[in-house]
Amino acid sequence: MTEDRPQGLPPVLGQHLAQDLADSWPVLESTEVFRSGWVVALRADLVDRPGADDEAPFRRYVVEHPGAVVVLAIDAQDRVLVQRQYRHATGHRLIELPAGVRDHPGEDPVEVARRELLEEAGVSATEWTPLLSTFSSPGYTEERLHFFLARGLTSTGRDGFEPEHEEAELETFWVPFEELVERVLDGSIADGPTVQAVLAHAAARRRTG
Repeated sequence: MTEDRPQGLPPVLGQHLAQDLADSWPVLESTEVFRSGWVVALRADLVDRPGADDEAPFRRYVVEHPGAVVVLAIDAQDRVLVQRQYRHATGHRLIELPAGVRDHPGEDPVEVARRELLEEAGVSATEWTPLLSTFSSPGYTEERLHFFLARGLTSTGRDGFEPEHEEAELETFWVPFEELVERVLDGSIADGPTVQAVLAHAAARRRTG
């Protein structure tokens, strides 16, 4: 039976077709614009769209980034470890989850997650479950975020790590998970990775009952 659909609407993708596809268009020229020496760099690529012989190549700026991890750490009382941190670019102290940058491309994300939870919060976990993986802003950066659910939590101390700059002002709290969901939905919490992790885990709970 054919579905009645108004003219001009996009087709409906079948099962297993709604997924990202790996692809790489030819880069005719790549120029380094800026390199900070810390985490990020900016390059300009001259991109050629395959099969578009009558179209001139176009320039795209790419922020290079080794990727990062985000940790949703939940204790036995169903409380989430959160931190309020000053973020200069936003002009806010944001409620966030423990997170951190991979020191270099190819570093095992779960090992980065272990390190960041320990250094930022002084907490270790015995159970690590991948939650999701997303591109933070694919229009201009290659940064990919890897999210983990951490359980079996123990307070262990920071293993000698001395925070500085914004991290020296971190405030750490425990928030009941359901309350965190409500704060995300009412807009009280706006940090993108935190929103993604909380809603993804909420959806996973509903799916598994």
